[in-house]
Amino acid sequence: MARIKGLVWAVRAVPGQGITPLEAEEVQRILQSPSEEGYEVASGENGWCWLHFDTVHSSARTYVGRLPGMPEDVGTMLAETDYGIALEAADDTVWGALPAFDDALAEEDREICAWRFAMRQNILITTRRTPIPVLGSAYRSLQTQGVPRNPAGVIDRVLRDFTGTVRRQLAQLDDELDRAEDVLLAIVHGSDLGHLGGIVGKVRRRSTELRRVVMPIDRVLRDEDLELPEWAEDDLRDRAERQIHAALDDLIALQDRARSLQDELASSQAEETNRRLCIVSIVTTLMLPATLVTGFFGMNTGGMFLASGGLGTIFAGGLCIAAMAVTFIFMKMARLF
Repeated sequence: MARIKGLVWAVRAVPGQGITPLEAEEVQRILQSPSEEGYEVASGENGWCWLHFDTVHSSARTYVGRLPGMPEDVGTMLAETDYGIALEAADDTVWGALPAFDDALAEEDREICAWRFAMRQNILITTRRTPIPVLGSAYRSLQTQGVPRNPAGVIDRVLRDFTGTVRRQLAQLDDELDRAEDVLLAIVHGSDLGHLGGIVGKVRRRSTELRRVVMPIDRVLRDEDLELPEWAEDDLRDRAERQIHAALDDLIALQDRARSLQDELASSQAEETNRRLCIVSIVTTLMLPATLVTGFFGMNTGGMFLASGGLGTIFAGGLCIAAMAVTFIFMKMARLF
């Protein structure tokens, strides 16, 4: 394989029989023998081949961009490095760019990246810049789950794996909302709600990221102007579309729940804030008469009554308490609290 720049694997797949690796000479022969019907890949067998390229190096991108037998815009798309989602078809060729997760150890830490493909009924060419686990999983599935009748089955498996990862992440986010909701329902006065805001914010951020990825896939699969070849219609337009749409429904439901919980959290925080402000206002109002009394007796003026005698302080203190009691009774009667 070293003679072909960027080639990671090349296999011939025959339904009912399995896969066999292709030597570099066979790959060169396949790529150099395009025709109107496609590539000659399985002499006398009803099979197809899969060529997977790593385009991290510019030389590999140049090689992939000039693959014979593919339209120029298809080769350009395979060699692109920018992130984007697309799905197009013309004649018997289907090509596009689809999202996937990178190979981070923790599922919640996985970043979203893109891989690209171009396929005809008897050949599949895929490219990626970073290791993408779903492509390796699809490759292994050819040995464990059997070979699909055409390359569109591989795309279906990759999308199924991707949507499975999305739904697992949604399940984890849903569990976090469950915990936040349990705390919110069992809330008591004086509880700290700040950490709940962090949980809900994390769920909303991640769900928004996932929605920005899943929604474009759903949109391109539902595009009425997209005319897929008959051999790819069942796998892409039917099965893949149902999987993506189901994941999108789950995602929208999670976002709605997160928004509702955030509104409830904001309401609880506002209620707690109002309760604390009410307590401060009541204490301030009750202390106001006492402040007036102490201010009066604190004046440094001559002739202040009770200035002489041993019971002046007790009398002034009693006057403060009496003023506070009168104020309290007035506020109760006026239903100010």
